[in-house]
Amino acid sequence: MFRTKRSGLVRRLWRSRAPVEGDGEADRGTHGSGGCCMGKTTKVAKSNAGSEAELKALTHSILKKIKEKHLEVLLQAVESKGGVRSPCLLLPGKADAKVGQQSYSLPMLLYKVFRWPDLRHSSELKRLSCCESYGKINPELVCCNPHHMSRLCELESPPPPYSRYPMDYLKPPDSPDSGPSSSDPGGTTYSAPVGLSDSLALQESGDRAHWCVVAYWEEKTRVGRLYSVQEPSLDIFYDLPQGNGFCLGQLCSDNKSQLVQMVRAKIGYGVQLTREPDGVWVYNRSCYPIFIKSATLDNPDSRTLLVHKVFPGFSIKAFDYDKAGSLQRPNDHEFTQQPRTGFTVQISFVKGWGQCYTRQFISSCPCWLEVIFNTR
Repeated sequence: MFRTKRSGLVRRLWRSRAPVEGDGEADRGTHGSGGCCMGKTTKVAKSNAGSEAELKALTHSILKKIKEKHLEVLLQAVESKGGVRSPCLLLPGKADAKVGQQSYSLPMLLYKVFRWPDLRHSSELKRLSCCESYGKINPELVCCNPHHMSRLCELESPPPPYSRYPMDYLKPPDSPDSGPSSSDPGGTTYSAPVGLSDSLALQESGDRAHWCVVAYWEEKTRVGRLYSVQEPSLDIFYDLPQGNGFCLGQLCSDNKSQLVQMVRAKIGYGVQLTREPDGVWVYNRSCYPIFIKSATLDNPDSRTLLVHKVFPGFSIKAFDYDKAGSLQRPNDHEFTQQPRTGFTVQISFVKGWGQCYTRQFISSCPCWLEVIFNTR
């Protein structure tokens, strides 16, 4: 009858926890959950994770010890599913909590409860660029904001949902299954004059600060002009009221296809591109898988590339500058015919392409991105 503000925040947080497969609430939302990048969702056995009652009691006990202002930060993050940029949640990192037979640090427990119930070790995580906890005055405090972290996408051998397929350029231009050729105005940027002319125009205009440009495509038609990226991190989303970056929903598209419109509606929070010292990382912020092809993700001696499936909440290093430099060999079959391919990453939303899918080429995907890197 006399409910406090703190107890109300705790109840709302518990209702916003990540669903555990098999707990009867798996359809409460999927953003940030899901299995590993091989597409296998992991059931969390209640005998290992503790009973629902035990977990609820423990979580409530811990949350009730956290200051109200910190609970509000946590609630903002989990209710928006990372859509609203929330500040760091600095809490003591050494405090341990026991769930079933397992002991977890406070950050790990919050990550498990509010994002990934199948999370086992901190080595599976990667901190996002939005987290500013490093360099804080008190080293005993760590950021416990679940949406300041992502899961690492581990590259495996190719069985599905990975898709190995021949390079588009290996098909004859007149092949009925081939992608758009250089004479096709709807071709991909590295083969269509319209894309290259925009990219060259950016460089000739003196805008040399950009580290990449992004093109948005719907099937074989590019929508809008290239988006030049100067900031270290860029959000690419469809329609996010509190977003800052490349809003695809503001672009004018004439495509009336029901499939394209359906996929557009599922882009949601989209992806985040971040340039870091070791390369460019792509973080899937949406509620649905994305698919990525990059020359630096594959064996440099291979004549085929993999299409990697990345689930919501996962990050993958989609581009490696050192590897890209080593691919610039005069006799390389790929770079002699398509000199820009190695500096391009292709990302499709929701629908994949390649041998494991009905679409053989990304130009058949409803909505996709092309990221062209400036390595000069």
